Amino acid sequence: MRVAATSSISALICVLAVLPATNAASAAEPTKLTIFAAGTLAVPFREVDALFEKKYQGVKVQPQFGGSVKMAKQITELHQDADLLAVADYSVIPKYMFAQPAHAAWYVGFARNAITFVYTDKSKGAKDINGKNWYTVLAQKGVEIGRSNPDTDPSGYQTVQMLNLANTFYNDAKIEDAVLANAPLSNVRDTETSLISALQLGQLDYLAIYRSDALQHHLKFIEMPNKIDLSDPAQSAYYQQGVAHTKNGDLKGKPIVYAITMVTGSKNADMAEKYVAFLLGPEGQAVMKKNGFGEFKPAYAVNSNAMPASLQTLVEPWPGQ
Repeated sequence: MRVAATSSISALICVLAVLPATNAASAAEPTKLTIFAAGTLAVPFREVDALFEKKYQGVKVQPQFGGSVKMAKQITELHQDADLLAVADYSVIPKYMFAQPAHAAWYVGFARNAITFVYTDKSKGAKDINGKNWYTVLAQKGVEIGRSNPDTDPSGYQTVQMLNLANTFYNDAKIEDAVLANAPLSNVRDTETSLISALQLGQLDYLAIYRSDALQHHLKFIEMPNKIDLSDPAQSAYYQQGVAHTKNGDLKGKPIVYAITMVTGSKNADMAEKYVAFLLGPEGQAVMKKNGFGEFKPAYAVNSNAMPASLQTLVEPWPGQ
C-alpha cells in the first residue's frame, strides 16, 4: 500500500511540475494599449480597435471615452497612464499636452467633422425645421435643447462658436442668446453623446452634436451652412469670428479636426505607433468615413520631425503651423 501511495504522489508531483509552464504559455498576458479619446469617437474607435486586435494578436486595446479636455487633464493633472490621446479639437493637444512638463511632442489630424443639431419626429417643430429657419424653431418657447459642457468638451464650445457665428451670418445678434436660453444647465452633460437616449425618449427636442453622431445613430439633423458649422478648413479665417467664453478662456472658432498623439513615456510605445499607423491607413480611414467623418489625404501633422520615423512617411506638415 505504501509503495502504491508513493508512486501516486510521485506521479502527481510530475504532473504539477509540468502544469505551471503549460499554464504560463497559455495565459500569457496581452499587451494592454490604453487610449483616452473624445466621446464622439466611441463608435468608430471600437470598430478600429477590433480590427487592430485582429491584425495584431496579443494586444488588448483599452479605450476610455469622455470630453477631450477632461481626457487630457486626466493625463496632465491626475497623472493617469495612457499610451494615446485622441481629441475632437486638435488645439487641445498643444494647449494641455505640450505645456511643461511636456506629455506629448506632436499630433496628427486624422478626421474632420461638423457641428449641428439633431432631432426626432417627436421634437417640437420637427415638421417645419430646415436649414434656413432652424434658429427660430430652436428659440421657440418650450423647446428643450441638450448640449455638452463648453468648459470640458469641444462640442460644447463649438456649439457656442457656431451660434455666435450665426449672429453674424444671419445678421441677428439675438440668435445665440435665444437658442441657449432653451439649453439650461440641467440639459448640459460632460459629453453630448450621453444625452442621445434622452433625445430618443422625447425628453429633449434637439441636441447639439456632431454630424458623424447623427449618421451613426440614424438621427435627423439640420444641414447648416458651412460658414457656421465649422466643417470647412477653407473657412478658417471666417470661423475665428465665432467666440465661446469658457472657464478656460475665450476660444475662437476653428475647423473641427480630430487629432491623435502618443503620450510621452508610453509603456507600449511600439504598439501605440502601430495603432496610429493603422488609424491613418486605409482600414482605419474607411471606418472613420463609414461613421460620418471627413477624411484627410494625407493626414496633417504638427512637429512631424518628432514623430516615429515610420509615421513620418504617412503625413504632411500642417498648413500654416
